[in-house]
Amino acid sequence: MRKIVLIINLLLVGVFATQAQNPLERDEKAMIENFKGLQVMSKDSSFYINFRFRMQNRLGYYSKSATDLGVDRWEARVRRLRLRFDGYLLSPKLSYSIQLSFTRGDQDAENTGVANIVRDAIIYYKPHPKLVFGFGLNKLPGNRQRVNSSGQLQFADRSIVNGALTVDRDFGVKIYYYGDFGGRLHYNLKGAVSTGEGRSANFTDEGLAYTGRVEILPLGNFMSGGDYSEGDLEREPAPKISIAGGYSYNHKAMRTGGQLGAALYGQRSMGTLITDFLFKYKGWAYAAEYLRRTSANPITINDEGDIRYVFAGQGTNHQVSYTFPKNYELAFRYSWLDPQDKIESLADTREILELGATKYLKKHRIKVQLSMFYDVRDNNYSLNNDKNSWGGLFQIELGI
Repeated sequence: MRKIVLIINLLLVGVFATQAQNPLERDEKAMIENFKGLQVMSKDSSFYINFRFRMQNRLGYYSKSATDLGVDRWEARVRRLRLRFDGYLLSPKLSYSIQLSFTRGDQDAENTGVANIVRDAIIYYKPHPKLVFGFGLNKLPGNRQRVNSSGQLQFADRSIVNGALTVDRDFGVKIYYYGDFGGRLHYNLKGAVSTGEGRSANFTDEGLAYTGRVEILPLGNFMSGGDYSEGDLEREPAPKISIAGGYSYNHKAMRTGGQLGAALYGQRSMGTLITDFLFKYKGWAYAAEYLRRTSANPITINDEGDIRYVFAGQGTNHQVSYTFPKNYELAFRYSWLDPQDKIESLADTREILELGATKYLKKHRIKVQLSMFYDVRDNNYSLNNDKNSWGGLFQIELGI
């Protein structure tokens, strides 16, 4: 009898866990197959919570120049260590997501001077299976690579384009709608009105950020939410495509990257155009994005003459990969970042060519990653360019 009761309870947990999920799982929640971490449910089914963790342990090498392979610096650290809690209260229609970070590089301390362990703290309300409202702190609906969980990447880190031009986590009101035409062509509409100050702000000014994004999936949905997971680990049996575009306007921002970066010496408004494309088929994957940020007056100067500026400019990122049947993957990435004329004396044009290899032991949850890259400055590929350099990263990720 106890075995029967145990089986029934496990089935109920599975059923309610499925009901608790919403369309945000594809991009906001890094789930793998049917494994949902450690789950707890109250007897009356009015409370459900799912606990997960993950860590990324990394070793990195950066050369002094393209010809001098001496060590400029080593990177040996826990890049990310996170705990995540997802669930619902009262009903699966009222859910929540909390994510905490425990490493210095994950807490924005270098820019703000104060460590902030809170990455996500948001409440979702789902009045309809296709409609979700969010209130709180999480990622804005920005470029695909940013919204991809850092646990779903095929390289150890995101591109330089993402680092300079992305929009990131912000506190505000979000709305998501997931629809289709005749069950074949799918589309996703996402919008947000947020503070524009990022996750570390204690107070905010009258300026707000407005972000919108549209995604079109003309060949149907990807398997297992693969449109927000890098590489074709599912080996899509039929071609799948996602085409997306969006725009974010941050009015009177106080940080160099809007929601990210060091504090500016004066308020600046900025607009960020976002476009991206994804294709997957039988182990092959190709992802591309183009971002462009504009600001009428990106440079700020304090009384001592120190300069801080909005990185206004453009960039593109391309990633192509193939996942072998034994879950080995080879990937190549090309990234180009070009500053706007007004700041070209303060920032270099950069290109990075990177080759990566990954062994997936449990999809993205347990994997070993190795990559080598060439960092090119000022459009000069010559090894004699003293600004150019080589680098490599080795990383092991473990999580549930």
